Amino acid sequence: MAKTFEKAVTGFNHNIKHKGKVYHVQTEDSGVANPHIITHLFVGGNILATKKSSYADITKSPKLPDLVKEMMEAQHKEMLRNLINGTYDNVDKSATSYQPGQLAPESAKPAPRPSQPQPVVAAPAMLPPEVVAARQLTEAPQENNVGVETLFGEDLISEKSLDEVILSYLAGEQG
Repeated sequence: MAKTFEKAVTGFNHNIKHKGKVYHVQTEDSGVANPHIITHLFVGGNILATKKSSYADITKSPKLPDLVKEMMEAQHKEMLRNLINGTYDNVDKSATSYQPGQLAPESAKPAPRPSQPQPVVAAPAMLPPEVVAARQLTEAPQENNVGVETLFGEDLISEKSLDEVILSYLAGEQG
């Protein structure tokens, strides 16, 4: 019996150190039952930017696994490029973020998310669309721990340039 397509790959995760902060880029395929790819950019455990792309229009393609993997790679790399090129450098400088191993004091912990979606507040037009999308999320994303000990582990921080990260990723290297 032929295996049916469920997900192209589990996902891509990269930790990048940029301007003294560790950023985590996570891309996942939600599968054909919910055909979209979502990429989140985290800093200090907070979602800074989000991009979501649908592939509902190509679910009948015989090359679906390859097409979805290509879309995931392109979207993941776009978020990495935007980060390195400074797209998010001036977004929420006042927001509290924590680096690997740093814990928030009890008084600084946020209140739990409301169970009902909150009205969307218009974001200033100067923000990148990924940042606006992240601010409009009504549900927290699920954490993807596959293949990593911790989401922001010191051992996963990359000192590589974006070009080195992309080249090692394309070469199939891990680390």
